[in-house]
Amino acid sequence: MTLKQLWKTALGEIELCVSKPNFITWFKNTELKNKKEGIAIINVPNGFNKEWLQNKYYNLILKTLKNLSPDVKEIQFAIGGNFFQKTEKTQEKEAIKEEQLEFEEFHIDPETNLNPKYRFDNFVVGSFNELAQAAGIAVTKHLGKLYNPLFVYGGVGLGKTHLLQAIGNEIKRKYPSKKIKYLSSEKYTSELVDALSKKGMESFKTKYRKVDILIVDDIHFIAGKEKTQEEFFHTFNTLHQQNKQIIISADRPPKAISTLADRLRSRFEGGMIADISSPDLETRIAILKAKTKEKNFEISEDILHYIASNISKNIRELEGALNRLIVSHQLNGKELSLSYAKKILSNIISKPKTFTNFKKILNCVAEFYDIDINDLINKCRKKELVHPRQVAMYLIREELKASYPFIGEKLGNRDHTTVIYACEKISKQIQDDNNLQQEINLIKERIYQ
Repeated sequence: MTLKQLWKTALGEIELCVSKPNFITWFKNTELKNKKEGIAIINVPNGFNKEWLQNKYYNLILKTLKNLSPDVKEIQFAIGGNFFQKTEKTQEKEAIKEEQLEFEEFHIDPETNLNPKYRFDNFVVGSFNELAQAAGIAVTKHLGKLYNPLFVYGGVGLGKTHLLQAIGNEIKRKYPSKKIKYLSSEKYTSELVDALSKKGMESFKTKYRKVDILIVDDIHFIAGKEKTQEEFFHTFNTLHQQNKQIIISADRPPKAISTLADRLRSRFEGGMIADISSPDLETRIAILKAKTKEKNFEISEDILHYIASNISKNIRELEGALNRLIVSHQLNGKELSLSYAKKILSNIISKPKTFTNFKKILNCVAEFYDIDINDLINKCRKKELVHPRQVAMYLIREELKASYPFIGEKLGNRDHTTVIYACEKISKQIQDDNNLQQEINLIKERIYQ
């Protein structure tokens, strides 16, 4: 396995463990430069990036590399530069091996930030996403007039980014002269902070208020950031008044983003809101078939069924499992039988069940609703706190099978009857409220991530 192949495979697994904005920010411009005597040297673009990866992601990177290459014992980060010169023979061997792999590289358009590999023709449609896809196509035909803004929400790895970028690429194809800008809300916040520190606000405002189509991924990350929300509100209004198309994604509907400013929530709810849920088995198999076709690789039906049956919540994990199989086969040359596939994917599919505790549940609920964990425990009965508190009670009951008195004790010494009421209320609401069901599922993802 070449260094490039090893790092690409490692990045595919790391991407499953971190948020998409963090992955793009910290891992996109990295490179495995060398691996010698148990030390893996990773190139990073700058000192800030180096310090962040060293402090935040060292253990994750080391664990991932060791799983793929057991000889790795240590990681070192370096800013640019070549550490060891390869011979022509080595370079030739690596080039030959690289040709054997047909994974698509990132080819990001620097003007739009769009990746051309995300298109409508390779976006698999099922009952779980057909409304969002139809709305996306409608937007490309009636820019700024029909659904403005278009707000797409759903859990991690369900295809929101693919859809948003497919919309952007289709608009670019139909209207080459239109100025399109795609970015994550974290990138927007980062640029805003940079503009404030360098007194470049006028340039920042012009950059985003002169576009024809603004596409913002993961808008929920601006919740609680007052300055970012204020600036985005004015940008939103400027574009909307000029009938410029705005497309937004989040992991939950606007009304569930608790610390989102009311005026922004109102703007988001003024357009079209479409959700993407988890795909069913048939759709997951169809997605895998589409991915194998893209990669020009054949895998038997029984293996595809095995993967789709065991990975049900996350499309990104489906592709990660598929990539691992293809890499293993092409590097080792072994026939892809079902038993071999089970062995290769054992640490993905057969990983031990993750256990949790009430503290982690409380932390995840507080994080999801953007409140302080103490707000779940204290006696305050504000409306914006009562709902998260009831959800926390429900989840502790459901996930830990804890007794009502135990839950009451842990959440501010409340009477057990209060807990019973909360659990029964949330349990009944879930039956009829798809948005609440989505909230619960997203929180569970965080708990067991």
